[in-house]
Amino acid sequence: MSMRIEDYLCTIPNFPKPGVTFYDVTSVLVDPDGLELAVNEMQAHLQDLDFDVIVGLESRGFLFGMPIAYNMHKSFVMIRKQGKLPRETIAKEYDLEYGSAVIEVHKDDLKPGQKVVIVDDLLATGGTAKAAAKLVEELGCRVVNITFLLELKGLNGRAQLQDYDLFSVIACEGE
Repeated sequence: MSMRIEDYLCTIPNFPKPGVTFYDVTSVLVDPDGLELAVNEMQAHLQDLDFDVIVGLESRGFLFGMPIAYNMHKSFVMIRKQGKLPRETIAKEYDLEYGSAVIEVHKDDLKPGQKVVIVDDLLATGGTAKAAAKLVEELGCRVVNITFLLELKGLNGRAQLQDYDLFSVIACEGE
């Protein structure tokens, strides 16, 4: 019997608040077959794409982006929350549901002209991925794809990212 990512994904009703279904990707990670399937599915989409670097978004984008970069012999660059990177950075502030946040990347980790794939676990509202794409572009690079394991269609993150080529392994109706 062939398994799908959905078979490894744990859903928790009414978390973090009543009426919301939480999609827990950590349940995919704890099963070696689930992890292998997730990485393979994301990587398969990128197989024929011309790119130089995978950028992973803190923190679960690291978990999926790093093995893909390793398998495809590509550079891996981390975009982190503000204050976590030791060298000179550039930063981008973006809005959250209740406030704002700042992400950063080392200024010298990306080189002008590089073609970049951004990887993260989840597309929700799209704010973090859009801020990451803007950071990449500010460094003179081109975002050729943004890849997610899971997309929550009810939060309409695709609308925030309509200028980019997007891929998600699975899409759920929830929020």
